[in-house]
Amino acid sequence: MPPLSIFIIARDEADRIGRTIAAVRGLSDDIVVIDSGSTDGTQDVAMNLGARVIERGWPGYGPQKRFAEEQCRHLWLLNLDADEVTPPDLVAEIAALFARGEPACDAYRLRIAEIFPGEGAPHRFAYALSPVRLYRADKGRYSPSPVHDRVDLAPGARVGKLKGTIHHYSVRSLGEQMQKLNAYSDAQADDLDARGETLSVLRLVAEFPANFIKAYIGRRHALRGVYGFMTAMNYAFYRYLRVAKHWERRLQRRSARGNGNGGAGG
Repeated sequence: MPPLSIFIIARDEADRIGRTIAAVRGLSDDIVVIDSGSTDGTQDVAMNLGARVIERGWPGYGPQKRFAEEQCRHLWLLNLDADEVTPPDLVAEIAALFARGEPACDAYRLRIAEIFPGEGAPHRFAYALSPVRLYRADKGRYSPSPVHDRVDLAPGARVGKLKGTIHHYSVRSLGEQMQKLNAYSDAQADDLDARGETLSVLRLVAEFPANFIKAYIGRRHALRGVYGFMTAMNYAFYRYLRVAKHWERRLQRRSARGNGNGGAGG
């Protein structure tokens, strides 16, 4: 097997993590799952497929993935989410990359395409990202940010791109998606507070329509039927919600200071 560790962070993913792990079992003898309190048997599913499962509370995306990196045994790391499946052609491409010896680059971008419920494979117009997911541990680490999910590479690191596409089954249902986005908007509001950033009040007005257009037109959801429209609406509302929560907190702090001053004066 390639000198490669695969790590996955998870919580309550028993219905999805099995196929994620099964797809890459032939790539690694070191598959690590960091579980943050699953109650649905995620841990058993992962262990039954040969993964090492480590329990750890949820500190945010970046800190959890940095912790996962530290548990891996090999120099090369592949990060997958519990709702992502690596198809056979990409598995073969990664295996071939190591079969030739040490890969030519220090890190590789992998295309990740979302798959809506009812779709068996990525739509030909599916929106896709190409983040660094395969990398040397001495050339990159996940950002410590609790909300920004990215690998920060060392200066001069050589970056390549693989041809295959990871299948991202991110949506169980629109309701579950909205719950996740609501929680993520809380985390983003926390992050804005921690960094002392202030968003313009005009964003309250512009955020929803601008992001609906971004998703429906820019991300080509318009070509994916009713589910594309509904997903674009959810995305736009989530983007609006993070700004609304940011402003709600500002107004609450302003009100608290005013009440405090008033009380002292009385």
